[in-house]
Amino acid sequence: MERAWDVIVIGAGVAGLTSAGETAAAGLRTACIESLMFGGLIVNVNELNPGLDGAAVSGVDLASELMTAATDAGVESLSGTVEMVERNGDGFAVRVDGDVHTARSVILASGARLKRLGIPGEEEYEGRGVSQCADCDGPLFAGKDVIVVGGGDSALQEALTLAGLCSTVYVAHRDDAFTGTPTFVDELKSCSNVTILWNTVVERLEGEEHVERAIVWDTKTNTSRELACSAMFAYIGLEPNSDYLDGDVPRDEHGRIVTDGSLQTPIPGLFAAGVVRAQCGGLLSDAIDDGHAAAAAAIRFVQSS
Repeated sequence: MERAWDVIVIGAGVAGLTSAGETAAAGLRTACIESLMFGGLIVNVNELNPGLDGAAVSGVDLASELMTAATDAGVESLSGTVEMVERNGDGFAVRVDGDVHTARSVILASGARLKRLGIPGEEEYEGRGVSQCADCDGPLFAGKDVIVVGGGDSALQEALTLAGLCSTVYVAHRDDAFTGTPTFVDELKSCSNVTILWNTVVERLEGEEHVERAIVWDTKTNTSRELACSAMFAYIGLEPNSDYLDGDVPRDEHGRIVTDGSLQTPIPGLFAAGVVRAQCGGLLSDAIDDGHAAAAAAIRFVQSS
């Protein structure tokens, strides 16, 4: 089945939903394609500060607000995995689970995924003690000991969530200071059931049917030890969801899409927005700004072509 659009937005995170809502509001037939659930990574965040109106808001609430606005503007949401984006005459063809959709312009806003540690046991215990969502899976480990890996805002917020549920929360950070917001750092340090492991990396996970222990390495003393725990939550950064693109779309050494100042790739009509883009910052406001800019550029392109 083939369907035609003015604009296809790939990704229903903050940048994607912002872009889609604005192109649809401008009268362009717009489809937004998402393989998972709308909202992207922000749905796992308890508190975004600030939200759209400057006040703190949960990730789920912000995602719902953006999705509602996009739907009201006329965006059609499509569920599926994008397999290919290629030139098609003066426009583009996007293959989604075998179906082909055509568009005059495409906005790549496919976001990023949480990095994996790549250690023994991480893949084997996925769903059996390895998680990347404290809100989702934290209650499964109520009263137990868990370990969080990372030192940024995501790691700190998830650790705070787990501290309200678990007996002991170990926070392993490879450096000797957190990089997250000072408020979160202070809150975490005030939790009596949180143990911070500075200069520490997790080497592997072990257990029978589920995670039972983590082997950690102290980079200062060059010694390892075993920590009894029932789960590991890792938040060590992001990697872009750009695997579906071919070599015609330039990417940097991290796989992020390279654009010019108008967020256009070297291919006319193909734009990128949000954390999948090389020059985008990691803040919520950066994703929103990218969404606005990509939409404006796509509208200009379609209306002038």
